[in-house]
Amino acid sequence: MPSAKVLEEKKAIVAELADRMKNSITGVLVNYKGINVADDTALRRELREAGVKYTVVKNTLLFRACEEADLTGLQTTLEGTTAIATSDDDYAAAARILSNYAKKSKTFEVKAGYLDGEVVDLATIDSLAKLPSREVLLANVLGAFQAPIASFARAIQAIVDKGGVENCEPAPAEEAVPAEDAAPAEEAAPAEDAAPAEEPAE
Repeated sequence: MPSAKVLEEKKAIVAELADRMKNSITGVLVNYKGINVADDTALRRELREAGVKYTVVKNTLLFRACEEADLTGLQTTLEGTTAIATSDDDYAAAARILSNYAKKSKTFEVKAGYLDGEVVDLATIDSLAKLPSREVLLANVLGAFQAPIASFARAIQAIVDKGGVENCEPAPAEEAVPAEDAAPAEEAAPAEDAAPAEEPAE
């Protein structure tokens, strides 16, 4: 029978796992059977760099953690070797990295996963795995925001290249008043009423 100390340690592990699962936005369970040390080290490094926590855990402890985290749908997959990968801010990273590795291995496989507190099927995990990385997504969003700014900058540069603002066409002046609406000019005096020119001196 386990000692009281061992039981307390197991309870602490279960509580930590449950809390981790509750606070993460996504998680993936895998069967890591057959992975060698070199590949395991490389895989852990890739997950860590992507902000994903990866832990090998006993099925009995994870079973209890699933109960506490209200993710009992994962319990049916807890056979063989099990590791859990969780992410607090990236929906696709764990699924993408682990699925890509599973494609290259005959024994390593994705078992199950959850998304925002709900257990999802393998098809959903596969869809997540196909999403681009967060860096690529951010670059695309940034590019979309910069596009109008870049167009405006090119327009300004074109003006500068043509000689500056002073060479731009002036804004149209106010429209002239139509001729018929203009005030009549003062009529010239008739020719017969004009003063006679002085006669030349004899």
